[in-house]
Amino acid sequence: MNPISNSKFEEVTLSSESIFKGKVISLQVDQVRLPNGKTASREIIRHPGAVAVLALLNDTMIVVEQYRKALERNQVEIPAGKLDPGELPLDAALRELEEETGYRSDSIRLISSFATSPGFADEIIHLYVAENLTKGEVHLDEDEFLDCEALTLEQAKAYIRDQRISDAKTILAVYAWEVYRLTGKI
Repeated sequence: MNPISNSKFEEVTLSSESIFKGKVISLQVDQVRLPNGKTASREIIRHPGAVAVLALLNDTMIVVEQYRKALERNQVEIPAGKLDPGELPLDAALRELEEETGYRSDSIRLISSFATSPGFADEIIHLYVAENLTKGEVHLDEDEFLDCEALTLEQAKAYIRDQRISDAKTILAVYAWEVYRLTGKI
């Protein structure tokens, strides 16, 4: 059975109410019919999707450090950002890589696309690996403040232990990089 197809666990939407529409996300509350015939409410965040880039340079990964208001602290993360309307994920990955780090890549490929929080959000992140980097120019958004640095695998794992890296996309990228180093495959 195709894991994406409908199943015996499907919840049928009976009604949907838009609660909030923002610049990045929207929130809706759906009334659904459960498989047992009862009804329930589901709060759902709609998100346009995002990209993230494991950028490799001379056996280091390029990361950015920035303040994350939702966590009330700085985070070290791989370059990432949301998809613009109609934008292809590959184009967004190349754009975000250069905007945040100043690097360009002529060798970029998809590692995986994954749901970030499927219990309440439809956001999908497309994770790419970029190699053969050349230095270009940083183009930060008006409300974006960050520092860029290169980490060895050992430093990245220490950052995870110390919670300087704590977001799922970057942790996934670090361990994908480790597998890549060990096997030559991603």
